[in-house]
Amino acid sequence: MRLDKTVRRYYQQKQKQKEIEQELTELRQTIMSYLAEQEANELEIGSHKVKVVVQERKEYDDNKLYEALPDPELWRMLSKPDGTKIASLVKLNVINEEKLKDTFSTKTVKLLQVDKK
Repeated sequence: MRLDKTVRRYYQQKQKQKEIEQELTELRQTIMSYLAEQEANELEIGSHKVKVVVQERKEYDDNKLYEALPDPELWRMLSKPDGTKIASLVKLNVINEEKLKDTFSTKTVKLLQVDKK
């Protein structure tokens, strides 16, 4: 019987999590829209500081990456394009960065950061 309560509680918490994530998405959209209207990346609103952090992320194309890395051992190490693993292999000079130049597209991601003043 005790596990029944645990399972029920787990289910309830997962439902709450979904609701919270949905609300956070809506709040984020509202804040991001406001910042865009103000043409600002950083504002102080009440007792909080709101900031948009822009990041560039590489998204690798499987086929192009496979062509650039014909060595089966390297491909097995990656098995799926993983930006962190690829960056590590480049840093260690296992992969020449020049070989990768046409294997990815760059995606800009905006992160919302809200801190108390």
